[in-house]
Parts: sequence; structure tokens; C-alpha cells
Amino acid sequence: MPLGLAVLLSGGGTTLQNIIDHIERGELDAKIHFVVASRRDAYGLVRARNHNIPHTAIVRGDFPDAAAFRAATWAEIRRYPVDLVALAGYMCLLDVPPDFANRIINVHPALIPAFCGKGMYGHHVHEAVIAYGAKISGATVHIVDTEYDHGPIIIQEAVPVFDDDTPDSLAERVQAKEREIYPRAIQWFAEGRVRVEGRRVKIA
Repeated sequence: MPLGLAVLLSGGGTTLQNIIDHIERGELDAKIHFVVASRRDAYGLVRARNHNIPHTAIVRGDFPDAAAFRAATWAEIRRYPVDLVALAGYMCLLDVPPDFANRIINVHPALIPAFCGKGMYGHHVHEAVIAYGAKISGATVHIVDTEYDHGPIIIQEAVPVFDDDTPDSLAERVQAKEREIYPRAIQWFAEGRVRVEGRRVKIA
């Protein structure tokens, strides 16, 4: 039985497309049951529609407070047989209901705990890495908890930072690494190999 996925996004959906491509090539034993966008104009919804994946937009501004927004998001996710929630450029902070503890993952474009936390996303990360003079960056897949970029680390891999890098050139290298390790981490869940012990994640 394929691993049941929900994918949450806010923008173009390139990470969603990468997951779809891995599934369609037979390289990932998963099925995307549902896609949620936090914006109605997110192109990721078009990608979902193009692949006949159920999808919807759940927008924070439609709700009186964050709690109602999050409750509505989880209510929609629970309509489907979801084993794992994959955040794919999702720009909202979720709560972690008890039934989804250690079942929500995210990919971050740096080596956590460096260059992470609130406001550190997309090009902000790469600009900070270059400004700091770091010699390596990379990508991290981690379990999601109730803080930004804070949960236990599943996998991370490094890329070099070159003297002539721009945020764009560094982003290209980091995103290539993300495209490798995010599906790999999801496949580990599909194979039942992921065990979380406190802050440590062990792969059987």
C-alpha cells in the first residue's frame, strides 16, 4: 500500500512537482491524496489539477483567528487517508495535533540549526549565508514541531558556497540537493524505517 501524502504549499509548487515526478517514475512508493495551498493564486494548485489530485485553498484571512484557520486545515486533511504531511514551501505555522505527531515533515534550504527560524525562507536564507561568509550550505529535511525549522532532523546534505555565488546561483545548487533528499526521506517513511527518539531520528 503506497504511503498516503498530503502536500501543503503556498507558491509555485516545484517541490510538489518533484514529488509527483518521483512517484510517476516509480521511484517513490507514495500517493498524494490531497494538496492544500495557503493562497488561492498558488500555481501549485494548477499542478495538482493537472495531475487529477484533489486540492483546495485554505486562506488565513478567511478565518477569525489562527486557531480556526488551523482547525479548518486539519479538518480537510483528515478527510483523506493521509499517513504523512509534507510541507512544500508552506508559509504558515501549523500546530501539530497528537495524531500527526512525527508525521509532518519539511525541507529547509540550509543546514539547520544555521540560517533558519522565522523569516528565514527562500532567498532570505541564501542572502544570509553569503553575507555571513559561510563556506557551506545545504538542505535539511526535518520533522515539524510547533516552532519554525526546529524539529528533529531526518537528513541533511551540504553544498559548497563559492566566492562568486549570488543568491540565485546558490539557490540553484541547494534546490538541486532538496530535489534529491526530500523524496528520499519520504521513501524512508514509506518503508517504515523512520524512528524518532527525542531529538534524534534513526533510520532502520
